Amino acid sequence: MTIGVLLVDDEPLIRSGLRTIIDAEPDLAVIGEADDGAGVAPLVRRLRPDVVLMDVRMPVIDGIETTRRLLASVDDPPRVIVLTTFENDDYVLDALEVGAAGFLLKRARPDDIVRAVRLVAAGDSLLFPAAIRRLVGRSRSRAAEASPPGLSDAGLTEREAEVLRLIAEGLSNTEIATRLTVSLETVKTHVARVLTKLDARDRTQAAIRAYQSGFIAPNSPN
Repeated sequence: MTIGVLLVDDEPLIRSGLRTIIDAEPDLAVIGEADDGAGVAPLVRRLRPDVVLMDVRMPVIDGIETTRRLLASVDDPPRVIVLTTFENDDYVLDALEVGAAGFLLKRARPDDIVRAVRLVAAGDSLLFPAAIRRLVGRSRSRAAEASPPGLSDAGLTEREAEVLRLIAEGLSNTEIATRLTVSLETVKTHVARVLTKLDARDRTQAAIRAYQSGFIAPNSPN
């Protein structure tokens, strides 16, 4: 099955470069492009891409608001990967919080871009713990002003809390199963419960909430 990709970026050269990389793969295909976020939702409804590569900073409607609208208004929406020039871009954290599956640097190697598209198309998230820790650390003052809820009232069991820490560390379900010496199905059950209790769309949102709430310190190595 071919993975359909929609490119959303206001720079034609960026779109052209991404198209060249993606169309060179036998299982990937660019099925559409947009230079602004305004018309993305209708385009998604018409083309039904599996993955959207979305510039996080655009002049009219940025990638954050576009992602928010897309996930709220489209049934069975595609996975969104936001594109950024700088790893410490505060916009990236906002995009992840509203539901983007991950982010990529525009200077990422072609192999990393292709791997990322395949990964999120399969339902996984692009979780980069070190980058998320830095982003959350940079936004602590903003987070404090917003008074993010703690996790003490989320009702996590001791095992679920342990699983959340490992999610924030960037471990996959298989790696968590190995670390905890439990079955993969058991881990999947714990992860699903963690996401439900935190009202998180995916593992990335769960990790961000763990850091923002202080459940895990942003400067913690794990």
